[in-house]
Amino acid sequence: MREPLIVTIQINGQVEEGWEPVLRAFIHNFENQNEVGASVCVMHEGETKVDLWAGVVDYDDTPWQEDTMVVFHSATKGGVALAAHLLSDRGYLDLDAPVSEVWPEFATRGKEKVTNRMMLNHTAGVAAFREALPGKSALDWDYVCDRLAAEEPWWEPG
Repeated sequence: MREPLIVTIQINGQVEEGWEPVLRAFIHNFENQNEVGASVCVMHEGETKVDLWAGVVDYDDTPWQEDTMVVFHSATKGGVALAAHLLSDRGYLDLDAPVSEVWPEFATRGKEKVTNRMMLNHTAGVAAFREALPGKSALDWDYVCDRLAAEEPWWEPG
């Protein structure tokens, strides 16, 4: 029978009193979910309540630091959905209106009838760029918007 592997992870940062469940969940991810590196920061009413980091960044075991930069990918979807629904609820965004009402340049190459709702529920057909974005161009708002507007849908929107 093989002996279990015991790994010790140094957790760095601070947790305010009353926010210990976040620390326990953070530790749980390392102990039970095969996490190798992560950070979490919780702000409440303008104050930092939790600021934690631990583990490694890469295969070279570079330690995770307080200011380690990470790629978010899908982490913003919930916030965008919340903001869009608040705007809709308050009458500022019509979910069934064409995207072109607020972004005329988008209405090209088969995307003319794409609605805000389609963009939010991932049925607009614009799931990815057909060609990789060069270098750090993903950080250039205008470049990314121009490229997305010029894209042809991967499938028929809707």
